[in-house]
Amino acid sequence: MKKLAVSVFCLGSIFSFAQENDLGAWYMYFGNNKISKKLNFHNEIQYRNFDAIGDLEQLLIRTGIGYDLTENNNNILLGYGFILSRPYINGEKSENIEHRIFQQYITKQKFGRFNLQHRYRLEERFLQNDFRMRFRYLLGFNIPINNKEMLPKTFYASVYNEIFLHLDSPVFDRNRVYGALGFVINKNMRVEAGYMNQLQENKNRGQIQIGFYNNIPFTKN
Repeated sequence: MKKLAVSVFCLGSIFSFAQENDLGAWYMYFGNNKISKKLNFHNEIQYRNFDAIGDLEQLLIRTGIGYDLTENNNNILLGYGFILSRPYINGEKSENIEHRIFQQYITKQKFGRFNLQHRYRLEERFLQNDFRMRFRYLLGFNIPINNKEMLPKTFYASVYNEIFLHLDSPVFDRNRVYGALGFVINKNMRVEAGYMNQLQENKNRGQIQIGFYNNIPFTKN
């Protein structure tokens, strides 16, 4: 109960960052599907809006192939991302396309009810008129609420912090803090709904996020 109380307090603190204005919404699909005992196929679509729906800010599509260094853990992955951005510049919509190659390493740990994940990602970003490299580190954890494990029909709290750093100047890019409530549908699917606060260029901006996670394997092995 003490751990649950701490988790609820942390979630409350994170949601307190919410801004009533300039609030966007992200709708996200994440697939991580086994194609062999060691290999996995990552597939991801994020539809990001300036408002609840309709005013597209960014469409992000990512895919990649990963390999588990140990059984179901310590995954290294090589991937590609396509990003269509439509920012407002001086009140007018513009359009930018980015191609991105990325390498990442994910390791997971478990401490009691706490399911921790560390993600280290290096990105090579091919912008329309520029090339940049960026490092990202994410620390996240899921905490089951009505069960001791992340079993089917389990509600859970999800929290993460992610920092983005350029490999040139300026070094700091952005920082994201996220809190959500999730539900485990079955052993291969879960959903989350939460709030993410992003600090970028000394400006905080809030995002409502709804995510669906699919881990259905492509193989029976």
